[in-house]
Amino acid sequence: MNTVDTGPTLREVLAVLENRYDPSWAASWDAVGLVCGDPDRPVRLVLFAVDPVSAVVDEAISTGSDLLVTHHPLLLRPVNSVATTTPKGRLLHRLIQSDTALFTAHTNADTADPGVSDALAAAIGVEGPLRPLDPDPLDPTGRRGIGRIGRLTPPRRLGDFAAQVAAGLPATAGGIRMAGDPDREIRVVAVSGGAGDSLLDAARAQGVDAYVTSDLRHHPSSEFTEFDGPALIDTAHWASEWPWLAVAADELRRGLRDRGATVETHVSTIVTDAWAQAIGGPDSRTSDMRVAKDPR
Repeated sequence: MNTVDTGPTLREVLAVLENRYDPSWAASWDAVGLVCGDPDRPVRLVLFAVDPVSAVVDEAISTGSDLLVTHHPLLLRPVNSVATTTPKGRLLHRLIQSDTALFTAHTNADTADPGVSDALAAAIGVEGPLRPLDPDPLDPTGRRGIGRIGRLTPPRRLGDFAAQVAAGLPATAGGIRMAGDPDREIRVVAVSGGAGDSLLDAARAQGVDAYVTSDLRHHPSSEFTEFDGPALIDTAHWASEWPWLAVAADELRRGLRDRGATVETHVSTIVTDAWAQAIGGPDSRTSDMRVAKDPR
């Protein structure tokens, strides 16, 4: 008798993901884990993306994905309704009606070893051994934590390293920004995927030469560079977290293989950065940035 490979159940897939990105590692304010989906349904195709936005849900449904794994939560803040009269409600209804499960790994993936910042470091050429910028005090191994610190071999001029960062990450309308002397020698680098200006003091205390992160605000950055802090490289939030998707997909396939199961995975290349255009700067670009380049 011929049998049809229906793939592992969602429950089995979640066991692998939660083993790799334990929900207990998430920050107290975070909302991670399964958002919608039947744990007993089979999973054949998994789509990985940074943001659970309408364009990504379109992609998940059109590709027949059984599971959408995103880094950012859909329901980070409490809601009182998921009616279709609300944006989040419409997305949830579409996912449920199409039998597409949604799972989120956010700060638990940030702090994992390896996690989001390890993938960022690899994408921009920061080499190991890597150590946490802000270690998790509950981790006895000292390996988990937010951000990573590594080295450039050989050292680079800041201007050259900034160009290397731009080349290693997918393109966005805003590109990257740099603060510091372009000729400054960069040997030791801290990185933190996503918003990272809360770790400016940690980067200074660790004595790194440059700090690569996203969403740096004017006043903290100005004060930081004014008083001889490390050079700063500010990237688009989405771009700094996108390299993790391929790593997470590999981890899922490997974990399922160890259990005798397989799934197909796909990484979304839709640019979901909030800033779609940059206008007025000397290098401004106003072209359609929907599809990112693949830095792998």
